[in-house]
Formats: sequence, C-alpha cells, structure tokens
Amino acid sequence: MGTLMVSISGVRGIVGNGLDPYTLVTYTSAFADFVKEGKVIIGRDARISGEMVDQIVTGTLLAKGIDVIDIGICPTPTVQFHVKRLNASGGIAISASHNPNEWNALKLLNNTGQFLSPDEFKIMIKFLDDSSRKFNGWDQLGKKTEYSEGLQNHIKSIFNLKLIDKSFIAKKKFKVVADCVNGAGAYVIPQFLKELGCEVIELNCDKTGIFPRDPEPLTENLSEIMQAVKTHKADLGIVVDPDVDRLVLITDTGEPFIEENTITQVVKFVLSKKPGNVVINLSTTRAVEDVAREYKSTVYRSAVGEANVVKKMKEVNAVIGGEGSGGVIYPELHYGRDALVGIALTLQQLAESGMKLSEMKSSLPSYFIIKKKIILDKIEPDTVLDLIKNKFKDENVNSEDGIRIDFDPHHWVHFRKSNTEPIIRVIVEASDEKTASELAEMYIKLIKQDLND
Repeated sequence: MGTLMVSISGVRGIVGNGLDPYTLVTYTSAFADFVKEGKVIIGRDARISGEMVDQIVTGTLLAKGIDVIDIGICPTPTVQFHVKRLNASGGIAISASHNPNEWNALKLLNNTGQFLSPDEFKIMIKFLDDSSRKFNGWDQLGKKTEYSEGLQNHIKSIFNLKLIDKSFIAKKKFKVVADCVNGAGAYVIPQFLKELGCEVIELNCDKTGIFPRDPEPLTENLSEIMQAVKTHKADLGIVVDPDVDRLVLITDTGEPFIEENTITQVVKFVLSKKPGNVVINLSTTRAVEDVAREYKSTVYRSAVGEANVVKKMKEVNAVIGGEGSGGVIYPELHYGRDALVGIALTLQQLAESGMKLSEMKSSLPSYFIIKKKIILDKIEPDTVLDLIKNKFKDENVNSEDGIRIDFDPHHWVHFRKSNTEPIIRVIVEASDEKTASELAEMYIKLIKQDLND
C-alpha cells in the first residue's frame, strides 16, 4: 500500500511509493477536466523530484488541450499570485511543503489562485474514473510557455502595497540571517531582503533541492539559525519552509519568536493601520483575539487549512488572516499564505516601532501552545475523534474540524486528523509551557488508554 494522501490540501505522497507517474497522470487529467479549458500556471519548489513531476504534469495538461505557463522554481504563493494576474483557469504548485525530501505533491488551485474549496474538490474527484482515458489529437494539444518574470512580479507587488515603505525599511539596514532549507526560498529570499536594504547572512540557501535538516520549521529543527543570529549579532532570523508559505522568526537574542506570534504580530500591525475583521483557524492562539480586541475588531475562526481560512475571510471581508503555523494571508496582495508578504510587514513594523524583535515578542499576549501527534497504525482517525467527542460531550465542544474543547479561561485543546499525514494532531494552549505540556500528555495518555480498552 502506497503513501498517497488526497485532500483539499492536494495530492501528496512519497515518490515511487504512492506518488508515481500513473497517479500524477490520473489526478492531473481529472484537474484538466475540472478546469475544462484555458491555461494553467505551473510552478514547483526546489526538491529533486520536482522536475520529473513537472514534466509529467505539463505533458498531461498539454495532452488534454490545456495551455501551460511554467514559472519554474518558485514559492507556492508565487503560483497563486500569478493565476489571477495572468487570468488563468487554475494552477498547480508542485510541492510537498514541509514534508521531507522523499515526498512531493500537487497543490491544486482554482481560477482565483486559491486551493480548491471542498465543493470544488468533490467535483474534481468525480472526473477520476475516466478522465485519464480522454486525450486530444495532435491538432488540439495545448501549448507551453516559459515565464521567467514570476519571482520579480511577486516581489514588486509586495513593494507596491500601501503598508510597505521600501525606502523607509532600507534606511534601517537590518542584519538578517535567512534559512531557506535549500528550497524555493533560496531563489528569492536573499534577493528580496537585499532589495529591502538588509545585510543578509545566508544559511541553507544552496540551490540543491536537498534539505539539510527536517524541513518543517519547528523550534527543535532550528538550532543552527538560532546560534547564527547570536554569532552574527543579527537583528532577526527568518526561516521558511521549502515552498515559502510559512514564516518563522528568530529574535535578536537568538530565541524563537514562536510561530503563533508571527500571525499575532502581523494582525496587530495591520489592524493598527486598518481595523477590520480577522480570520484564523481553530488551532491558532487566542492571543490574536486579545490583540484584535484592542482595535475593536472581530476575530472569526475557521476549520484548519488555507482554503477554509480564505473562504471565511471572503465571507466576512477580513483585512488580515492566517494560521498559527506561520501562515500570513494578506488579501491586499492575494488570498494565500505568503511568507514574503509576512517578512515585509514584519520589517515595516520593526522599522516604524524602533523596537527589537525580542521587545516586540514581550509586548504580545503571552500564551503557550504545545503541538503533539498521535501516530495511527491501523485505527481510523474518525474512530479516535468519535471516542474523544463522546468522552468530552458535556464540555464546550466545537466539532467543525475535528474536536476543539474550550475550558475558558484555563486552556483549550484541539484534536484533528491531518490532511497530509496518518496522525491525530493534539494542540493545547495554556498560560505557560509547563501547564500546556502536562495537559497535552494527559490527553494523549487518556486517548491511548481508551484505544487499548
């Protein structure tokens, strides 16, 4: 049995063990039938298997009569940005995000540059049965265009945002350590920072496509950059995942800014300029709600996943949104998680405030989130969630996405199955690390006991 995982987050698997040429053709064919006609934007992260996947995906689209605009190695948000900019029918970002080297994926985008909604995904899936058997003749094939302006278009559009003053940031001459995990960020982050007047110390910015460490930007994977920030006496460190949709910061003291604080501080900055509605997911820190309250703004929560956050943002006309994993969604640019715009907004805030990043961290509401995993063997995730729901049926339960239980004002816990891995995620937020950690271990122990009974 292969590793293929299919959801609104994309079609993801280990190359050669679930994600193989047949699978790529099958799902790309279904996507082509979903978009029907026109052109599709293709971009990929830097991982080694990307070229192979790109060629199969591109060939399949051409065989289905779909034109392809290939923008090469770039961040996923660059692909999203260009779907709308180039008036395309859809897009495919070839990237397995934070997954290790052996993984790859197709991230499927609709004609607005956003991940397929649940309803759109259901429509696409219906084409799987027979779409791969319907290909065009020689005179009805699509055409491929190489598009080299993608990265620079993305950068220029960020610099043109009303909240960003490029020359003002440049005057501060920030010293920044950038860790791009040898992914797509290596093709854009150093250049982007230099155009903002920063002195850049490059870390893992080789264009090899081989990740030198676990590519998920969690604290336990970032000891190298934390030390580098201190060694170089930098103002901050910037870490992105392989496809540059998540932003994690390191303070001037070499300590993690904490990924939940990334969205919190960006929300605070945007609301200080333009109060309005905010959208975050069910697993994101309540610090965002504390910050929004200062500006008399309302926070709405959605199910986890970029598509769900974006859907809610549109419904409530949010001015800013995102996820606690370091995902910033700023609709003035485009509706998608984008580390580049998160970097620009952060540097603008630092420049205007005159604060150090460590001081900015201290100024934010203080909570602590622990994220754990329950690895599933042969147990269905829904069976585990049903067990949890029944166990806590008398509490304040939200079952929109997994099970979230609020024990105000003490803590909250969120159990949800992953769209990308065979696990149940357990997220607990409390006022301090010790309490959050103890609660997380307690919940995991309770669940494992019940599963063994």
